[in-house]
Amino acid sequence: MGLLATLTGPLNEQLSNRSTAITISAGLVIFCVCAIILNVLHQLLFRNPREPPVVFHWVPFFGSTIIYGIDPYKFFFSCREKYGDVFTFILLGKKTTVCLGKQGNEFILNAKLKDTSAEEIYSPLCTPVFGKGVVYDCPNAKLMEQKKFVKFGLTSEALRSYVPLIAKEVVEFVSRCADLQGSKGTINIPARMAELTIFTASRALQGDEVREKFDAGFAHLYHDLDMGFSPINFMLSWAPLPHNRKRDIAQRKMAQTYTEIIKARREAGGEREREDMIWNLMSCVYKDGTAVPDVEVAHMMIALLMAGQHSSSSTSAWILLRLATRPDITEELYQEQLSVLGPDLPPLTYDSLQKLHLNSQVVKETLRLHAPIHSIMRKVKQPMPVPDTPYTVPPTHVLLAAPGVTSKTSEHFPAPAEWEPHRWDPGSELAPQAEESEEMTDYGYGLVSKGAGSPYLPFGAGRHRCIGEAFAYVQLGTILAAWVRMFKLRNVNGGRDIVGTDYSSLFSRPLAPAVVEWERREVALEGKA
Repeated sequence: MGLLATLTGPLNEQLSNRSTAITISAGLVIFCVCAIILNVLHQLLFRNPREPPVVFHWVPFFGSTIIYGIDPYKFFFSCREKYGDVFTFILLGKKTTVCLGKQGNEFILNAKLKDTSAEEIYSPLCTPVFGKGVVYDCPNAKLMEQKKFVKFGLTSEALRSYVPLIAKEVVEFVSRCADLQGSKGTINIPARMAELTIFTASRALQGDEVREKFDAGFAHLYHDLDMGFSPINFMLSWAPLPHNRKRDIAQRKMAQTYTEIIKARREAGGEREREDMIWNLMSCVYKDGTAVPDVEVAHMMIALLMAGQHSSSSTSAWILLRLATRPDITEELYQEQLSVLGPDLPPLTYDSLQKLHLNSQVVKETLRLHAPIHSIMRKVKQPMPVPDTPYTVPPTHVLLAAPGVTSKTSEHFPAPAEWEPHRWDPGSELAPQAEESEEMTDYGYGLVSKGAGSPYLPFGAGRHRCIGEAFAYVQLGTILAAWVRMFKLRNVNGGRDIVGTDYSSLFSRPLAPAVVEWERREVALEGKA
C-alpha cells in the first residue's frame, strides 16, 4: 500500500485541484490508453494456435471495422498477404473469421445447417424491411419453400414475357428523362439507373398495379424502406432513429398496398390479364397444406422488389460506366445487333437476346468485377474445423465469405483487374481457368448447382444462392441491348478512368455522382427496342 500511495499520491493531488469535468476526461483518457495497451499485449502474448490468426488492431471493439468498411477487397487482399486465406478480424466487437478462395467459399456457403446460421446474422437487418414470416424471419425449411414458390414463378415462359416489357420501360424512361433530351449531353448514371431499374423490376415482376403506383409517388416509400439497410442497423435496427421510424412507416404502407391489391384481385374472381409474381404467390400452398397468407405474399413481394432492384441498379450502372471507358465495345455491341438481328433491328425478344453473345459477356464481365454483395456472413453454431488447416472456428465467431476475391485473383483470371468482355471468347488468352464440373443438389426449391467450386460466384452459392439469377441476366441484358441501340457513351474527359466503389451500404455500388457523356445515334430506333 505504501508503494501504491507513493505512486498515485501526486496524481491524486493534481486531480483534487482540477474541476470534475477535467477529472472525468483524464479518467477516460487513462482508461482508453490502458484498454489499448491490454488489447495489444493480449494479441502479442496470448495467441491461440488452434484458432485463425487475428488481424492486428490497436483499438478494442472497433478493431478493423473502419479499414474493412472503407474498402473490403483492399482489406481482404492485404490480410491475405500477411495471414493467408484464413484469418479473423474484429468487426464491431465480433470476431469475424474470413475464409478466402474456392475452398473458403465451399466451407462457408455450403456449410450444414447444424453448423451455421444465416438467419441469426441477417434477420435483425432484413425483417424490419421485408416484414414478418418471410426470408430470415422463419425456419430455414419454410424459407426454402418460399424460394421454391418464387423460383417456379420465374419460368422460361415468364422470362420470355419480361423482355418486351423491360425494353418498353427503357424506351419510355428515355423519352421522359430530362437528362436524355436532345442529341447529346451528360447523365449521372447511378441515379438514373436506380430510377430505371425500379420501373423495369416492378413492371416485369410486380404487376401493373404496382408499376402504376411508382408513377404516383410510391418511390418515396421505397427510398425510406431502403434506408433500413444502413450498416448501423446490423446492431441498432431496433433503435428509435429517424431513418428507422421512416422505414417502419414505409414498410407498413407498402405491405398495406400489396394486401389491398391482393384483396381486389380475389374479389374480382381471379381473372388474369397476364401472369405475374403476385398471381403466382397467391396460388401457392406450403407442404403442410396451409395457403400462403396474404400478408406473407405482401412481405415476399417487398423482399423481391428490394433484393432485385439493388443488384440490378448497381450492376446496370457499372455496365454503362464501363462502356463509357470503352467506346469500342459499345460500337461492337451495336454492330453485333445489326449483324445477328438484322439491319432493321426488330424488337428485342428473349430468343434474340440469347444470340447476342458479346451482350451477355459484357454483363458477365461486369458482374465478375462488380458483384453487388462483397461479404456473405454466417453465425457459427458449433466448432467448425477448417479443412487443410490446424484451425477450428468456435461458436463465438462469425464466418465471412468473399466470393468476389476469387474473381479478382490472377490464379483464376489472367489480368484480373482488366475489364475485358472478350476474355469470355472461346480460346481467349484472358479466359478463366477451366472450372470444375458443378455438383447439383436440391435444398428444397428444385435442383440447383452448389456452385462453390467456381471462382465466379456473383450470385452466391449453396442453399442461399440467389434464385433471381436468371431474371437478373434477362433484365440486365435487355437494358444493355436497348440502351446500345439508342446511345453512344464516353467519359467526360475521354479517358478510361472509372469511379470508385461505395461500400457504405449492404450493397456495393458506384460512387455518386458518376457523370458520363452520351450521344444519340443518328438512327435511334427507340420504338423497336
